[in-house]
Amino acid sequence: MVDQELARAGLRLDIDGSVATVTLNRPERRNAQTPGMWRALARIGDTLPEGVRIVVLRGEGPSFSAGLDLAAFTPEGIPGEGPAFAPGMGPGELDVLIDEYQQGFTWLRRPEITSIAVVRGHAIGAGFQLALSCDLRIAADDAKFCMKEPALGLVPDLTGTKPLVDAVGLARALEICLTVRTVLADEALALGIVQTTVPEDDLDAALADLVASLLKVDAGAAIATKRLLQQAPGNTLDEQRAVERREQSGRILGR
Repeated sequence: MVDQELARAGLRLDIDGSVATVTLNRPERRNAQTPGMWRALARIGDTLPEGVRIVVLRGEGPSFSAGLDLAAFTPEGIPGEGPAFAPGMGPGELDVLIDEYQQGFTWLRRPEITSIAVVRGHAIGAGFQLALSCDLRIAADDAKFCMKEPALGLVPDLTGTKPLVDAVGLARALEICLTVRTVLADEALALGIVQTTVPEDDLDAALADLVASLLKVDAGAAIATKRLLQQAPGNTLDEQRAVERREQSGRILGR
């Protein structure tokens, strides 16, 4: 995608060798998200150069993302985009449209990349779900997470419910979502929502250390290991043993 297209969608993409950095770039709106942004995120995933191993997702300014730009629910919608949902849409049409929006989030889980959300300030609603779409999360000590959708009469539908339950368990996920409370950085670390918290001034250094560590690992082994780990929650022990054998055989025979 060209820079002008990304800028119109409120995004910036920088690629440095094997590391791609995607920046939500609407700081005047605390990086509130729009359907156009989700479509652009999906196109970034579709066109990512083959050599990219690490994708960093971050927000410009003091907030990661304050969630969905509520102008998307007005009749006029987002300037240049219109409303998120057209009046009179039926269930089938809505299903197709929401699936399209979700594609901006799902590609961050692909085995060939490791995705990292770098969170400072607010990660609310869609912002929380976007962070949860990444494999790893580093948070500044001022980070605030909240699943706001139920307070708006909506449900979290941007792929965030499964990783939240996987991280904290069903009961805690219910409590976080249905009370719509804010989870601060220290609790997010204790619950496993984030893997690292640091003072805000140390966030870039912590990211650089993590990226350097990830790039030291053999690329093929990293891809196979991520693929292996992603299957583990849904497998029995015997099923996972079989997957381990297949992945290891592929590594040995392919070397």
